[in-house]
Amino acid sequence: NSCGGRVKYDWGRKVDDKIENTKKLILDYLGKSSSDYSVAFTLNTTTGLNIIESQLPPKFKNVVTTDIEHNSVFLSTISLGRRLNIPRIVLSRKDDGSLEYDKNVFDNSIFVANSVSNIDGRIFTNFKDVTKKVHETGGIVIIDAAQGLTHGLNILKETDYDALSFSGHKIYGPSIGVIVIKNELLSKLEITLLGGGMVDDVAENDFVPVKGHLASSLLEMGLQDYAGIIGLEESLKWLKKHDDKSTKEMSEKIFTWLKSQNGITVVNIESSPVISFYSDKIDSHQLAIYLSEQGIMARSGYFCCHYYLKHVKNYPPLLRISLGKQNTMEQVNKLINIIEIILKNIK
Repeated sequence: NSCGGRVKYDWGRKVDDKIENTKKLILDYLGKSSSDYSVAFTLNTTTGLNIIESQLPPKFKNVVTTDIEHNSVFLSTISLGRRLNIPRIVLSRKDDGSLEYDKNVFDNSIFVANSVSNIDGRIFTNFKDVTKKVHETGGIVIIDAAQGLTHGLNILKETDYDALSFSGHKIYGPSIGVIVIKNELLSKLEITLLGGGMVDDVAENDFVPVKGHLASSLLEMGLQDYAGIIGLEESLKWLKKHDDKSTKEMSEKIFTWLKSQNGITVVNIESSPVISFYSDKIDSHQLAIYLSEQGIMARSGYFCCHYYLKHVKNYPPLLRISLGKQNTMEQVNKLINIIEIILKNIK
């Protein structure tokens, strides 16, 4: 119940300290320096991408993305291309997650892509090289890191991106959004989304934006979800204590079993904590309902990736299993057993 960024009383100062601690922990987790990057908080990954893209200056030649993007990237880049009146180019990703490209396509371009796909956990294996090519031609790189902080952290650590956005609920925390942005890019944004906490002074028809270490406030309109930010700090601490060994073993078991089943088509080409498939015997939405009745949470549909799954691959609605660091092999065995029972009883 204390306001951050505005007050001098003790509770307010504690809120400010905890927010700064969360920012430091985020940069440390990503292996980035506060001298190069700033952290801002927002609603979710989608809002973060839109905040950045909607305020980019009209100096770029193309906006480039890939075919396996979540709608947060796919739709925002459509809007970006229209706003700046520049071509929008959609490139294809290989089954292993890498990108085939002609480096000339990146000439002074805005490149927006995920580091890990929410369809099947596909990791952008040559992201570091692609980013280097984009920068060599005067472009910038913006990452949808919603999946990347839990599945593919090394890609983010080694990639020299200009900005990224992710959501707290993807890393076992409160449902808030985070923007990590290079200070160089932040200084070039044309700030049009304005509100309290973003200025040092206001005249009748003008204002003075904040500067220095508070510059990230230029991406934060009004009061923030301080409880969510503080909660995110705790989730990051928890996340750092857990490795991926058990998750990898569980993923491999589910993937191997699904691949062995007649009538089941697995989208993944290899095991991943994110596994998508469909059955010839039952609609994926119905299967998700049956699993829910047994206490198993699985997503069904097109996972906000309509273009790729529905129009490129022509898949029916899929079912997606998403494993987390809290899952156990006992739960995996239950999942396999329940799916077996459901499929055996389908008439």
